[in-house]
Amino acid sequence: MGEIWPQQKIGLSKDKRVLFLTKDLDLIRQQLYNGLDLKMEDLAPEDLLDDINTDVMTPAWVCFDHEPAEIAKNAYAGLMYDGMRVFGEKALINGNFEVIVSGQRKGTGSSRETAAQCEKWSGIKIVIAASFAPIHERNNINLGQLMGDYEILKRLQNGENIDLEEFTSKYDPVTKLIIENGGLFPFAEKLDSNQIKLMPLQTPNRPMTMAEKIISRNLVGQPAGQCVKPNDPVIAQVQGGYSHEFTSAQVHTFLIEEYGSSYVLPNPGKFAVFEDHLLYAHHNPKFVPHMDKVQTLRDLQVEFQQHTGVRDYSAKNGVSPGICHQVAREEFIEVGDFIQATDSHTCMGGASNALTYGVGATEYSSLIYSGFTFVKVPESIRFELVGQLNKGCTAKDVILYILADHARKELTLNRSMEFGGSGLESLSIDERATLCNMATECSARTGICEADDLLYEWLEKFQGGEIEDMKNKLVAPDEGAIYDGGTHRIDLSCIVPMVAHPGNPDEGVPSDPTNGADVEDIGDVDIDIAYGGSCTAGKEDDIAYYAEVCLAAEAAGMMVKDSVEFYIQYGSGHVKDFAISKGWHDLFQRVGVKLIDPGCGACIGAGPGVSVDENQVTVSAINRNFQGRSGPGKLYLASPLTVAASAFTGKISAWNIDLFS
Repeated sequence: MGEIWPQQKIGLSKDKRVLFLTKDLDLIRQQLYNGLDLKMEDLAPEDLLDDINTDVMTPAWVCFDHEPAEIAKNAYAGLMYDGMRVFGEKALINGNFEVIVSGQRKGTGSSRETAAQCEKWSGIKIVIAASFAPIHERNNINLGQLMGDYEILKRLQNGENIDLEEFTSKYDPVTKLIIENGGLFPFAEKLDSNQIKLMPLQTPNRPMTMAEKIISRNLVGQPAGQCVKPNDPVIAQVQGGYSHEFTSAQVHTFLIEEYGSSYVLPNPGKFAVFEDHLLYAHHNPKFVPHMDKVQTLRDLQVEFQQHTGVRDYSAKNGVSPGICHQVAREEFIEVGDFIQATDSHTCMGGASNALTYGVGATEYSSLIYSGFTFVKVPESIRFELVGQLNKGCTAKDVILYILADHARKELTLNRSMEFGGSGLESLSIDERATLCNMATECSARTGICEADDLLYEWLEKFQGGEIEDMKNKLVAPDEGAIYDGGTHRIDLSCIVPMVAHPGNPDEGVPSDPTNGADVEDIGDVDIDIAYGGSCTAGKEDDIAYYAEVCLAAEAAGMMVKDSVEFYIQYGSGHVKDFAISKGWHDLFQRVGVKLIDPGCGACIGAGPGVSVDENQVTVSAINRNFQGRSGPGKLYLASPLTVAASAFTGKISAWNIDLFS
């Protein structure tokens, strides 16, 4: 019998240690390798490392493993100093730690559950931070880990045994039950066997936001028309979801372990698997030694798909139908849907007036088996868009502005970012998808846009269906709806071309999408690589932006700068066909662009466009500039227009029609 966790009284084990993740990376090394023990009372919160992202905790190559021991072995493999790993192999395991401590926004970035798993399976039972990114916090909860603050840690280090209630009191009743029972699967088992009863909601009728309304219409075990409010714990029906080759293996394994090898999914029709993340992994020398593991993941996904009958978006002859988020919105995300998937950019589906967000493999396994999921109703923040974007600006510049301002101030943290206003009508559906896609970079729960005729026409083009049916499913915020994050007016005409600069991780300034700066303020930044692609920037509109610049360059007699490699990767097969039909596929080749078939590619360091030298500089239209995510070089985030313009000038350049004159 293993130890029962958690117990009613929580204390530090005499033979276990506390690891502080400090901005001074040498202090981390001393704790790992020299036996240094620190106490919270001797440190200030500002000494602790902020914005630790999931790429740092488990880089993409670690996610090639789905077995606990292998994932734990390489915990924090992405934390680098002077080009070297701070955490060597098994360093976290061998350090005999049971508590880990960091600063603000722990677990930003990808929804990959391996980030939480690497800590748990290395012996970490308690996670201390100033704040947590929402998906990462949920993964900790689902795995049965306790989360606390600095004051709790001080008391623990002074020998106090603390009531479990102090760790759980801040949570809703359902989350408390999940934690108290050791995680999601033990909780679900007891719920299914009626050992646990959920309390009925007592929320009175009230005006609701879009996210609240979608959750309300999908409530399970509540009367029709029951309203919800932020922090209400509910069980809700999910219309669909998807996983990809990084996560399907774990989902299949978890379901077999919990329900036996003959498990059956009740509603596989709107669930899917995608082969999109690792198609080009062999292009990265760092991944080549792991290709046998990649093949294992592919094989297990095929086994999962054949076993369950979910939609199959596997590669054919080495070519993927496209990136999961793009294909899902093209093919099966409908107006008013509630969709969950094992990837943080699931929120891209919010452009279709749907509630969509990423979850970990544990949570996805549970919901795909039952059709229901636990939801803590999020707070909302509204962005009232007015005006129109100036030439040279795109929705990418809008979200980079929001990241640098509202997200950095944590106004978006764990909230539903809801977009509306007259300015939204001036943005295409693809541009709205960019806004929603990068809600996860804002550490928000999701992004969602109001519906209009432009959306109905877009969905009719891709999915067919009746527009009247779509209108019957739409959600709009009620008059008087409460936005806990406030309502923020964004004048699109005031937006200028922006980048997110790469920070300086060696000096404690993390590479992060919130490092916003106006292009005109960064000076001359020579580049080696320009990359246009990913779910964020591989859509039809993005291809049109690249084409706009390339057409102007060709007219001026220009080719891609000799010192620059310019890559464009299509987001889906449909997008590639669109480019071919417009003559842009040939255009790109004529001016020196290197074209890549649909897939995730350089965005996750798995494909052409990845830097290979720390001195290389990349300007990229992807969504994240975390250190090492797309190679060892410096990575600037920018709009498709800025990326394309920079490829021809050889330095980061905002696009304008006179640039090549």
